[in-house]
Amino acid sequence: MQMTSTADGNGLDTSITALLAKLSSGNRDAEAALIPQVYGELRRQARYYMRHERADHTLQPTALVHEAYARLLQQRPIPWQDRAHFFATAAQLMRRILVDHARARVADKRGGPQHQVTLIDGLRWAEAPTIDILALNQALERLDELDPRQARIVELHFFSGLGFEEIAAVLQLGERTVKRDWSMARAWLKGELSRQP
Repeated sequence: MQMTSTADGNGLDTSITALLAKLSSGNRDAEAALIPQVYGELRRQARYYMRHERADHTLQPTALVHEAYARLLQQRPIPWQDRAHFFATAAQLMRRILVDHARARVADKRGGPQHQVTLIDGLRWAEAPTIDILALNQALERLDELDPRQARIVELHFFSGLGFEEIAAVLQLGERTVKRDWSMARAWLKGELSRQP
């Protein structure tokens, strides 16, 4: 989805892509203007992620957004390509935060039940099996070793909810290539996850 340029009262371009370019060049004032532009979409991504989490999860979407946004801005300056690149990076950080949270929970409960998540929308197979987020993360890491592009497509489509056109833009690929890789990755993950106890 392409954002059209907008201007403030001074004629300054305030589109997300323009603000990210300013932020990349070290303009810290762009950060204040960026927050209201991206907050709603980051909340949508966080809610999408949290749909796959257990009902009693202690991390709420708002906290997930705030932690991801803080980590985004704490990193070394990133040469942002556009809004899709920003939101894809945010989605990756949200996944890492949830995995870290699940690992800490398992470590706290040594041998206790692992964090369960149901894959109901993104991977779509006959019965939606319940798996833990750590198993899913390990499967994605194995896929990343075999085919990093397919792993990235799964992350962008399943976890962040980006459409194939947006993924194609982020990865600078053709949409048909993205759809083909998604189908292959989904089949591979189905096999990997069906082998877990």
